[in-house]
Amino acid sequence: MNEDLKISKKKPSYPISSKLDAYLTHYRRNINLPIYYDDLLRFQGSIVVYDKNDEDTLWVRVYYNDFERDEIDLSLKRVYSSLVSDGGEGILKYLNVDAIDFCTFGNSKPFRIKVRNILNDNYTYFYVKKADASRVYGLELEHMLSPHNLNFLVCKETLIEEHIAGIPGDEFIKNMLPDCSPSEKSQIAKEFVKFNERCMIRLLGDMRSYNYVFVPIHDFDHVVFRIRAIDFDQQSYEGNLKIYRPQFFKENFKMVELVRAKIQKESIDQYKIEERSIVAKRMISYKNRLRRLLECMENDEISIQKHINMIKEEIFNYTHDVNFKKSKNMGEILKYALDFVKRNYEDVGLNRF
Repeated sequence: MNEDLKISKKKPSYPISSKLDAYLTHYRRNINLPIYYDDLLRFQGSIVVYDKNDEDTLWVRVYYNDFERDEIDLSLKRVYSSLVSDGGEGILKYLNVDAIDFCTFGNSKPFRIKVRNILNDNYTYFYVKKADASRVYGLELEHMLSPHNLNFLVCKETLIEEHIAGIPGDEFIKNMLPDCSPSEKSQIAKEFVKFNERCMIRLLGDMRSYNYVFVPIHDFDHVVFRIRAIDFDQQSYEGNLKIYRPQFFKENFKMVELVRAKIQKESIDQYKIEERSIVAKRMISYKNRLRRLLECMENDEISIQKHINMIKEEIFNYTHDVNFKKSKNMGEILKYALDFVKRNYEDVGLNRF
């Protein structure tokens, strides 16, 4: 079931179209920023960032000329205020930019900004990235169709993204999963089935274990775990349907083993239906907003023709829905995939009474 799937190493960065830009403006995702991604590239040097076990994190801490650092720090504090608050400057005097880290791993090459409240030492992170239409579509779809709201801002070619807190999937699977209780493992297996289904429904690819996090939630006398995607570069780009199903990545082998050990096939089918129904309900709740986003996608270029031809053929074989055969781009494919889920939910709902 788990494979060494081939993912495009150099996925192109697709620009924000005028139609998508108008959508972002309408929903207050678009904002004027005091600093851009390219401004942060002017760092003068860097040092490697190691974790608590002295292993390379693939991040480097960058530094700037003294005459630029004050201006950069002030601009980043203003960005933080716009992201989490009303954009006012009243909070700026209580903030300090403790670190600016840069990662060359992956497509987005993000900057990670650590912001600390000097009154109580609480800190958080946000990310500055090169704006990519694929990622923006992925973030918006996650906001609407997953259980988790997302906060981000776009300005021209710069994307500001809030930090998604959680335990990195690869770290959790290696170091924490073995010590979980039997009931916790059953709950985690159920969550992975639902996460797997959700990713496939909305065509979010490349959910290897380091691209999602586990979020522990205390519920009365026990802990439940939720799984959240943290990387959205591979939204509706690849042509292989398996890339949109986390179960097929070798990095998730232990999770698949856990599902096999803890969940019967009948329960797996039940959890898949539950997730499809929840996604369908969210689609109804976000009806107009989702329609406008999909219209943007249908008029946008976010993949290559080879991938489009491949994925629509695979989904047609999976659903036998002729709409996929007629699809011209990834936006149409996703629209018909979501329609298929919603239509099945409504048909079952009508037959229930």
